[in-house]
Amino acid sequence: MAEYVIAFNDEWVPDQTAEDLRTKSAGGMAVIAEMQEAGVFVFSNGGIDASTAICSVEAKDGEPIFSDGPYVETKEHLGGFCVVDVPDDETARYWAGRLAVVLNWPQEIHRFPGRERHNRPTETA
Repeated sequence: MAEYVIAFNDEWVPDQTAEDLRTKSAGGMAVIAEMQEAGVFVFSNGGIDASTAICSVEAKDGEPIFSDGPYVETKEHLGGFCVVDVPDDETARYWAGRLAVVLNWPQEIHRFPGRERHNRPTETA
């Protein structure tokens, strides 16, 4: 199994009425409930935009430099994401497709190594 992040950029989302957002939220939550029933859901969060950024950090001379808000050059911001743990790319595409249809805005998929890769016992000599 591998973990995938299914995410959307808030710049990809057209203007929505309050009713649109309620409908999309209900649809998205229904898909997440299906993911939970299928045993593939790990974590999700939505409603993220530039206003939720607490700071940016970059390195200068080996030290972190913090500044308020999103990175100044950034024009796009994460709008929301869902992490799923599924066996293959095709299954990740299925769930991303379900979200894209119910929300009616684009989704992007990123593959990460599964937990087993990160939690392997270290070899001892």
